[in-house]
Amino acid sequence: MVRALFHPARLSFPALALAGLLCLVAQPPAARAWGNGGHRLVNRLAAKTLPASVPEFLRSEAAVYEIEYLGPEPDRWRSSAEPELNAAQAPEHFIDLEPADALGPLPRHRLDFEAKVFAAGQRPEKIGLQPWEATEIWERLKAALREYRALQTAHQDTRGVEAAAIFYTGWLGHYVGDASQPLHTTIQYNGWVGPNPNGYTTGHQIHWQFEGPFVDANLHDPEVRAKMTEPRAIEGDIFDNYVAYLRDTKTQVEKVYQIEKAGGFTGAGTAESRAFTAERLAAGASMLRDMIFTAWLESAKPVPDPYAGK
Repeated sequence: MVRALFHPARLSFPALALAGLLCLVAQPPAARAWGNGGHRLVNRLAAKTLPASVPEFLRSEAAVYEIEYLGPEPDRWRSSAEPELNAAQAPEHFIDLEPADALGPLPRHRLDFEAKVFAAGQRPEKIGLQPWEATEIWERLKAALREYRALQTAHQDTRGVEAAAIFYTGWLGHYVGDASQPLHTTIQYNGWVGPNPNGYTTGHQIHWQFEGPFVDANLHDPEVRAKMTEPRAIEGDIFDNYVAYLRDTKTQVEKVYQIEKAGGFTGAGTAESRAFTAERLAAGASMLRDMIFTAWLESAKPVPDPYAGK
């Protein structure tokens, strides 16, 4: 997904046009982000590789199709026809970790982070809200799966909550996929800014060139699936694990620029650029699968009584 490519505070329209992105703006919303195909690929592989202990309704052919379709869904909300929706959710697709970290440790609650940003005289939409959005959707999924367990135990109809859980899964996948794209974690999101001793591109084409046309033309299920990790339950705090995932992604920012400088995202690219991109997509699919699996396991735990001990 591309965020600041469309953020008026980050790029002017003439700059977009000069960068060759005018055609992108003219495309329907579904054509944006990790490429439409990239987001669908991440969601599809995550759903297809869920452990057998996850309920069948999340692993069925129909569910996989729906989860795949929903991969690009948040980008379909980024039309100028829905300006309030677009403005409110655009920052949820990225986080620039450099200015975020300059404010101190990331608090686990969205509003605490926003308060910290405002207190520093900055705006949250300029820095991004990615980890909070992903964590909140994950908690929605966990709550839905807990309700599924309760209804199933009571021998009641589970079709409604199944539909909700499938939607949350697909929705979650978009942001987990975004977080595997290094340029969604940095101020270097679309052309190098600041000191540039290595001569990386300062043009505004690298973001979309990498995550859009190159992915759509060269990446397919087999090579991405081969690089996925084995399924695992995520241990410890989900927010902390997700932030660690984002930080690992950020370590690959300069690699994106190195590959672009060598022409690796043009046409068929190189063996290195294809392998690197497959690894990034596989990281997203693996993390999404493991978050779904963990939500299922966590949904079995009883909800703590808020009045216990009072």
